[in-house]
Amino acid sequence: MNLKFSSTLIFSSLIALASLSACNQDSKKTDTSQDSTIAAMSIEPLEEADEFPTAKLTVKDVKTEKVGTDSVKLTYAFDVANYELTKQTMDNHSADCANSDQGQHIHFIMDNKPYQALYKPENTVTLPVNSEHYLLSFLSRSYHLSVKSPDASLLVHFKIDKDGNYVKLDNPTEPMLFYSRPKGEYAGKDVQNVLLDFYVKNATLAADAYKVKVSVGDTTFTVDKWQPYFIKNAPLGDLKLKIELLDAEGKELTGENTSVERSVTLKQ
Repeated sequence: MNLKFSSTLIFSSLIALASLSACNQDSKKTDTSQDSTIAAMSIEPLEEADEFPTAKLTVKDVKTEKVGTDSVKLTYAFDVANYELTKQTMDNHSADCANSDQGQHIHFIMDNKPYQALYKPENTVTLPVNSEHYLLSFLSRSYHLSVKSPDASLLVHFKIDKDGNYVKLDNPTEPMLFYSRPKGEYAGKDVQNVLLDFYVKNATLAADAYKVKVSVGDTTFTVDKWQPYFIKNAPLGDLKLKIELLDAEGKELTGENTSVERSVTLKQ
């Protein structure tokens, strides 16, 4: 897919570059013995080399097991077609960023919390009784970039009733946004290109439709195409991120799964 920056991102980048230039000039006036040139953080869109158009993820089985009186072990089993788990993704981005040596997998996102990577098509989680949940699962490349083809994901709304039974609710139809990457800690060469990726459900991004506002540290930009990015030259330490789903007029949506915040750590 062809990717373009929004005007907001271009503006933010120009401000960052202008500020950096001013800082460098001031540094040279006070200390000419050091090279104070520092690369500014940039955010660059990626083209997805292989979109895996026929990849398919489906639910095979769901089981529950009561644990004590107040919780349940919930096991989801999946079927995967036209996509190979544990295989290394070999494309033009596979060597550029953090990559799992266990290969391709499933991202299992419960209630928009950090995902679990599944290298076998099954997962068990413990949930409280009398609780309601959203589960998004999608196929992922070995370097954690989501597969965005129509059948590569599942969004399920369900509850665990007071007796510990799994009750599937109506499929969600509201626009929703789920956070995927970056996640956790990055070190060494992995800090050079940090993958930024999210998942959109029940909404189409376009100039006259829904959009996603992304904040990476102090840099904020808005996109009207569903696309991944590389964060380059991010400062070491904790990096705060936020994604928000906007309507056609640019107003923030409210409701379930429309805004997510995360913090990741970059170190030497």
